[in-house]
Amino acid sequence: MPTRHDIRNVAIVAHVDHGKTTIVDAMLKQAGAFAAHQQLDDRMMDSNDLEREKGITILAKNTAVKYHPKDGGAPITINIIDTPGHADFGGEVERGLSMVDAVVLLVDASEGPLPQTRFVLRKALQARMPVILCINKTDRPDSRIDEVVNETYDLFLDLDADEDQIEFPIVYACGRDGIASLTKPEDGTVPADSENLEPFFSTILEHVPAPTYEEDAPLQAHVTNLDADNFLGRIALLRVEQGELRKGQTVAWIKRDGTISSVRITELMMTEALTRKPAEVAGPGDICAVAGIPEIMIGETLADPENPIALPLITVDEPAISMVIGTNTSPMVGRGGSGKGADAKAAVKDRKVTARQVKDRLDRELIGNVSLRVLDTERPDAWEVQGRGELALAILVEQMRREGFELTIGKPQVVTREIDGKVHEPVERMTIDVPEEHMGAVTQLMGVRKGRMDNMSNHGSGWVRMEFVVPSRGLIGFRTEFLTQTRGTGIGHSIHEGHEPWFGQLVTRNNGSLVADRAGAVTAFAMTNLQERGVLFTDPGTEVYEGMIVGENSRADDMDVNITKEKKLTNMRSSSADSFEAIVPPRKLSLEQSLEFCRDDECVEVTPEAVRIRKVVLDQKDRSRTASRAKSAK
Repeated sequence: MPTRHDIRNVAIVAHVDHGKTTIVDAMLKQAGAFAAHQQLDDRMMDSNDLEREKGITILAKNTAVKYHPKDGGAPITINIIDTPGHADFGGEVERGLSMVDAVVLLVDASEGPLPQTRFVLRKALQARMPVILCINKTDRPDSRIDEVVNETYDLFLDLDADEDQIEFPIVYACGRDGIASLTKPEDGTVPADSENLEPFFSTILEHVPAPTYEEDAPLQAHVTNLDADNFLGRIALLRVEQGELRKGQTVAWIKRDGTISSVRITELMMTEALTRKPAEVAGPGDICAVAGIPEIMIGETLADPENPIALPLITVDEPAISMVIGTNTSPMVGRGGSGKGADAKAAVKDRKVTARQVKDRLDRELIGNVSLRVLDTERPDAWEVQGRGELALAILVEQMRREGFELTIGKPQVVTREIDGKVHEPVERMTIDVPEEHMGAVTQLMGVRKGRMDNMSNHGSGWVRMEFVVPSRGLIGFRTEFLTQTRGTGIGHSIHEGHEPWFGQLVTRNNGSLVADRAGAVTAFAMTNLQERGVLFTDPGTEVYEGMIVGENSRADDMDVNITKEKKLTNMRSSSADSFEAIVPPRKLSLEQSLEFCRDDECVEVTPEAVRIRKVVLDQKDRSRTASRAKSAK
């Protein structure tokens, strides 16, 4: 078959924070993608604000470098897909792999293969792709290169890789310094026999198959991603499998439901470094962007109008976690950060609070996010959103919040299945690294959550690695408690492992809530009296309403409290003379922590300025009636 030797398509896959985006930065710089005087940021591929803040890749992105071989041959375009390392964004990984012919598996020289390494590698092996192993961060003082290579071989065997896939080349790199070598360096050192990434580039050219195609085959191009432009409208990113795609060409658009329309390509662009440049033609193996088809969706095919042949749709794993997202129904809807209406009117005019606006935004998210589902509920102003994991759904809510939406978010739930007449729930494989002294605390935490220990190994450095199989339900709210118990030293990562029969009732939060019993502003006097009852979440002066949760009770049941109580003024001199004890600083909960804290009868109110936890039923009397009915029904 004819082959295009001037192009290579490769995805870089790894666990979270093993250095994918950093090594892509170094490849771009060394391939001459930027002028010498250009000011460059770290992690250039993480262009999204949330990605920069959280330090993780959320969206799969593509870039291209022009590599000039040292033997003076013609330049070769290397298309690189930078994929997320987190299993919650697995839909992005599956999409990225559909565009490439091989993967570079990046593994940290100290941490070794972790759950997401297993996840991304399993996807690559299922797609029958060759793998290049890159041991990154060899300069870490605690690196253990030989052990990590052996652990990676074990992982390949565990995932039933065939002989060809196990015979992978190994590159040793320090991505931060932009140095790679084929010779193993000493633990904790940068490769000494190289000054750049030249060995990495040459390994990619040698081991990544060049795209092949059939001579005179009709056009087939697969839509793998979507983008938007203020001038061009919706942009489809696609890989040309067969034939040629030209600017101005009329092509057949084969939709997901099998119907075919005739459309014209108004713009054709190819990626160079971080920008897209206009092009006239894209051939087999090219990754390009086209404009002119406003309704096009991921997984669809552009084909020859005379002979339209559809490519297979992109399939992704089933969602495991769901939560209800609806309009804001609290008394403070549309009233700014302080809750006071008058001083927040300027900020309120761009606020999005109607059910139609929320539904339109969720429908827009479905266009580019293949692993998300939106289902109707009994209420017209709330929808059930299903996704891979808690983080993926929290990221969606955070993005909507920054766009001016006000929302009410229900407690995350698991998506169950019925198999052979029995209810099955999703389970996760949790890998935990902790210092030895916290081993007992972690085992106890996992026991409460019905976790089953599968494996335990001691690296001999005072740290223990434990593997548990645990229901996804048990991990909702786990992270905060885990970090508290291990004093911030524990590292935990989980990955979807399948479905098992329902594990029964889980009690993961032992403490009740402190609930405000009236509306008003929080006073320091009331906080001083209440702080011995539990941990407070609000500052003095914060506006609260009846049914809003203002703290965590030290006991198991909920307690209604008056946090707006003021000190009565008299003309009598007090012997204590206003001796306020120091107010303990309140615990500030992030969006993810608030979702973790929620119980079944609680929800989270999210506005652009504030995240508040509240009872679903705000009225104290109504809650008491419901509770007494539930007791008598038992």
